[in-house]
Amino acid sequence: MSRIGKAFDHGKAFIAFVTGGDPDIDTTEKLIYTMEEAGADLIEIGVPFSDPIAEGIVIQEANERALLAGCTTDKLFEMVAKVREKVQVPLVFLTYINPIYTYGKDKFMLKCKETGVDGIIVPDLPFEEKEELEPDCLKYGVDLISLIAPTSNERIRMIAEQAKGFIYCVSSMGVTGVRSEIKTDINSMIQLVRESTAVPCAVGFGISTTEQAAKFATLSDGAIVGSAIVKIVAQYGKNSEKPVYDYVKAMKEAVRNCNY
Repeated sequence: MSRIGKAFDHGKAFIAFVTGGDPDIDTTEKLIYTMEEAGADLIEIGVPFSDPIAEGIVIQEANERALLAGCTTDKLFEMVAKVREKVQVPLVFLTYINPIYTYGKDKFMLKCKETGVDGIIVPDLPFEEKEELEPDCLKYGVDLISLIAPTSNERIRMIAEQAKGFIYCVSSMGVTGVRSEIKTDINSMIQLVRESTAVPCAVGFGISTTEQAAKFATLSDGAIVGSAIVKIVAQYGKNSEKPVYDYVKAMKEAVRNCNY
């Protein structure tokens, strides 16, 4: 089992997201320590990019702040190598195909292996085109995380059967962002996944409250939260450690105590 799978070894997982370099690289490093301490079972780090097409305004603005602050892919790799000396939970990059090609596919995956990045999520890489990256991922032991969406329909089984690490179940149509209500039939999606694979499945896109986290963790193997954490960072900047800690701790407790 990859290190990513171990995030689900102790019950329902809480997966936290932070945009790398927002408001600066030092704060990102501190937030990773903080989120692990607060109970995050896996941490996603967004690689800042000028055109993050799957992101809503909150994460778009975080990307802009990070780029303006001088964050680069190399600086993120250096930071991850540093935190990996202390952090035990799996670390996953969320990025887009363009930054990987610009960096060089082989070089990017090699750096993931060397620095301790366990997997990558690439929202603009369709399942049918995963051969663009999968051989390089396999070469260096980096899990290419699959996404399933409400529109995946008959493709869900096919995607699930070939999934690595965990499956990212997209709860809502559209871009990332906090949603007051999520109406997607997540239960049917999860049932199809579970009929096809033992790989864990966590739900993300739009989750922001403890009630939502508990609800979707009950249906799946865990909850993923991004925009709500990024909003806290936007509000508190370099002083966001304590509010992020409190938020992640509350969300982890909600996930841990949900009805199985």
